[in-house]
Amino acid sequence: MKRAVIVIDNAVEDTEFAYPYYRLQEAGFAVEVATAGKKSVAGKHGLPIAATADANTIVPADFDLLVIPGGYESPDRVRQNSNILAFVRAFDQAGKIIASVCHGPWVLVSAGICRGRRMTCYKGCKDDLLNAGAEWIDTPVVVDRHVVTAQHFRDNPEWMKQTLAAYSAAR
Repeated sequence: MKRAVIVIDNAVEDTEFAYPYYRLQEAGFAVEVATAGKKSVAGKHGLPIAATADANTIVPADFDLLVIPGGYESPDRVRQNSNILAFVRAFDQAGKIIASVCHGPWVLVSAGICRGRRMTCYKGCKDDLLNAGAEWIDTPVVVDRHVVTAQHFRDNPEWMKQTLAAYSAAR
């Protein structure tokens, strides 16, 4: 069974959570939703989201694919969780697929995995990626090895298409 985890907190961009949540299930993944303390959260526009895993205790060996949505507040909270940062680093070192959109790459910055990578994000985060050593590409979706980044929820279809293609190529 293929397993994915979406790591979020309050005020996640609703569409950046919901689109991959359902798209990954359509592709045959069992999808877990991880929040600190396994608490339920609300999306930026009010979508109620029930957690199924505790972000404080998840381990990379249990998952094949990681999704970090944006929404400004959610990734800013997520990147303050030391377990998540260690999780992201281990996922990266294992070459597992990491997909992030909008402000989500802030978590990748805080995990220290951006240097030398081609990436994109919401334009307001561009300087953060550059300062972390990434090459920021002004395009809707960028794939660099096993990391797939996108700029905006408008890019959800192409972002998930490229994420699933990267997953298939890595297998």
